[in-house]
Amino acid sequence: MMIDLDDFKKVNVLVIGDLMIDEYLWGSVDRISPEAPVPVVCVEKESHALGGAGNVIHNLVAMGAKVMAAGTAGTGNAGRMIFEKIKDLGIKTDGIVSEAKRPTTLKTRVIASNQQVLRIDKEIKKNINAATLEKLVKIIENKILRADLVILSDYDKGLVTKDLVCEVVKLSRKYNVLTIADPKSLDFLKYKKVSILTPNRKEASLAANMDIKSRQDLFAAGLKIMEKVKLLRLLITCGKDGMVLFEKGREPYTIESKARQVFDVSGAGDTVISLLGLGLATGASFKESAMIANAAAGIVVAKVGTATASIDELANVLAG
Repeated sequence: MMIDLDDFKKVNVLVIGDLMIDEYLWGSVDRISPEAPVPVVCVEKESHALGGAGNVIHNLVAMGAKVMAAGTAGTGNAGRMIFEKIKDLGIKTDGIVSEAKRPTTLKTRVIASNQQVLRIDKEIKKNINAATLEKLVKIIENKILRADLVILSDYDKGLVTKDLVCEVVKLSRKYNVLTIADPKSLDFLKYKKVSILTPNRKEASLAANMDIKSRQDLFAAGLKIMEKVKLLRLLITCGKDGMVLFEKGREPYTIESKARQVFDVSGAGDTVISLLGLGLATGASFKESAMIANAAAGIVVAKVGTATASIDELANVLAG
């Protein structure tokens, strides 16, 4: 594979998406509650990390890329934490718009003995208002001029609307910038004409409106999505079964998973879209970039919690 990982440091990436906070309550279980048949977790420590599009940002920074951020944050504790953690990564927060009635999503995971036993989500799913959309489009137009790559990280919390995607696609075509979207919305037409879409198998199944029970089903679903969304390239992630690449005019190509053990798949899609984009931005082929993304995903699923791969870990895996 002819990719120099040091080239990632030359890439400027604009990440647009749902910024969230992942909260972890770490503890142990030694009894069952007398009130209900559930474990009692004795919390020993707490930690917080950027989630959603914030995890994409974290993955890119871990690879040495230069990152710009566009999104929203609430005015509560989780929203303030977004600004703090983005700043801690050395990234300007001028692309983050505060919307008072739009609290930041907080996902609380309770982990005992390295296993997740419960997740609690605090969120309000509603589309950004017209004023926020207008502000974000101006921010994006200003920042896309300096970008080699745009990543749309959609967690279906209302930021990545059809109108926003349409504006991003227009701007990326105007300035000739690659745009990769990680979808959560069931309506894939929202992502029409992005450069690459990276759904997982379940999302692809729902978008194509068909059960995927075999490789042939997966290929058929991928081709159906390609036609429906007017895509030239599509990558479907399949967990322990790796990923499948679709490119217009070529046969689908399967890449086997690099994961040796799987502890936690949360955030693996963020790693895939980050490394796929970085590979393409440095001039690597679609296949080479996907192989790097697959290798990085294999590293993060072996870690507990929303995690990233380091550039040294990735280099070791690629050296194999």
